[in-house]
Amino acid sequence: MTFTHDLDQITRANASGRPPVVFVHGLWLLPGSWDRWAPLFSDAGYAPVLLGWPDDPDTIEEAQAHPEVFAGKSVGQIADHLADLVGRLEHAPALVGHSFGGLLVQILAGRGLAQATVAISPAPFRGVLPLPFAALRSSAPVLGNPANLHRAVPLTYEQFRYAFANAVTETEAHELYTAYCVPGAGKPIFQAATANINPWTEAKVDTENPQRGPLLVVTTDHDHTVPPAIAQASYKKQARNSGTTEITSLRGRGHSLTIDAGWHEVADTALAFVRRSL
Repeated sequence: MTFTHDLDQITRANASGRPPVVFVHGLWLLPGSWDRWAPLFSDAGYAPVLLGWPDDPDTIEEAQAHPEVFAGKSVGQIADHLADLVGRLEHAPALVGHSFGGLLVQILAGRGLAQATVAISPAPFRGVLPLPFAALRSSAPVLGNPANLHRAVPLTYEQFRYAFANAVTETEAHELYTAYCVPGAGKPIFQAATANINPWTEAKVDTENPQRGPLLVVTTDHDHTVPPAIAQASYKKQARNSGTTEITSLRGRGHSLTIDAGWHEVADTALAFVRRSL
């Protein structure tokens, strides 16, 4: 499991004396989805730390063989796990997260654990109201069966093509599906879907904490899973914070923007914000 790998990365980051940058993946991906980002940030003088969710397998093959390890993981459980790991860093990090990772880094920032945060196509939290059709269709493989609340849910290629890889070629979509897609916990999808009607929801962010630090929301116009309306609503909630809050929109990209051929543009956007903020 990646927990030992997480601790090794934290040890190396502390020993390096460099400012740490923690990367958090979303559903249906693993920490390795940031593998091309890490050298870019390392070359820029930072200590990249690619954290996993609780019980994340080390490889795609292990994840496919044991999907049960993802089942039942909740937003609160994952956030607490990540907070424990981030707390082991000697210096508060910059946080970069994608999709549900974008929600998780906002939760951690709301707890005062970040020096700066980049939330890329972030999943919605309590108070984010838009619910575009594309987001509902992307979530349908999970929300269509209440039993998925306690299951790990794999995506078919066709479901991945619509939800993640709609803005790349058919060939690249197949390559991304093979290289990155693993089963995902169903519970966070249900928690996000009910965040505005469940007063005890774990899918909530302290957007008003003055210790939140600078925050950048990254959105893109072709994202089916987190359409721009959701990202813009998240930004508006966060903009009430006394700290710096920014939003930027990338054109012609889908939800696979952190892992597809255009990843460098997204990484450069995040790196520029981290440089300005630390």
